[in-house]
Amino acid sequence: MRVFVTGATGFVGSAVVSELLQAGHQVLGLSRSERGAALLRSQGAQVQVGSLEDHDSLRDGARASDAVVHTAFNHDFSRFAASCEEDRAAILTLGGGLSGTDRPLLVTSGVAVVRSGPVATEADPAVPTSQAYPRATEAATAELVQAGINARVVRLPFSVHGPGDHGFVPMLIGIAREKGFAAYVGDGENRWPAVHRLDAARAYRLALETPDTDGPFHAIGEEGIPFRAIAEAIGQGVDLPVRSLTPDDAGSYFGFLGIFAGMDGPASCDRTRAALGWQPAECGLLADIGRSGYF
Repeated sequence: MRVFVTGATGFVGSAVVSELLQAGHQVLGLSRSERGAALLRSQGAQVQVGSLEDHDSLRDGARASDAVVHTAFNHDFSRFAASCEEDRAAILTLGGGLSGTDRPLLVTSGVAVVRSGPVATEADPAVPTSQAYPRATEAATAELVQAGINARVVRLPFSVHGPGDHGFVPMLIGIAREKGFAAYVGDGENRWPAVHRLDAARAYRLALETPDTDGPFHAIGEEGIPFRAIAEAIGQGVDLPVRSLTPDDAGSYFGFLGIFAGMDGPASCDRTRAALGWQPAECGLLADIGRSGYF
């Protein structure tokens, strides 16, 4: 099939592009820059020039394809509400481009928006959109489903890791270097789920190739890693001490990451594995931190 991928040159999206091409699919990748376009062409993909704000380009890409995978999101947390609105509008636009067809749309969300504490499952609904938490990814997807669009959600864990990672773990490493020590909150037993980017990419492909299976899907390679273990791996990698912080001190150390650093968010993927025949095969987060260029 011909698949339109947003975020096609990003950390997750580029892995999805490679996975689809290796499986014999055609890819139409969204790119706003000539550099990104050249990279996509070098992989054997076609290019749709545009951006998340260019709704005509999004609509045209969806209409020209047999399926759509939406991985793009602006992770500039200084303008989080605006990024969430851009994401919501892009999802509705992509769905509109598929209106009147049964062609699938996979939308990327996260298990962090499900719940904290007990192990999250695919049956758990997303946190409702609010002024306090404006991300409307799953609400927009549900709106499309109500309109008859074949839209489903793929939820990613706190850490999607591998060479080229620019997510939470590199941010934590940068904070440790700046502050002179790595840290965790309290006893550090709160758990972070994780997945290798290549395993996540396979989950997207299998979800596209299994069209009659309802989402959401959990692309979760590891159900929950104690945050203290992550901090200790970072401390070892940068040769710095590791300390426990009180919740009151976490904000000044972690900044906006403080809410995630103290979050207990384990998540299972039992239903996804059974439905898609998906089995994570890459290394875990702690092993990857020591070998994938994080330091």
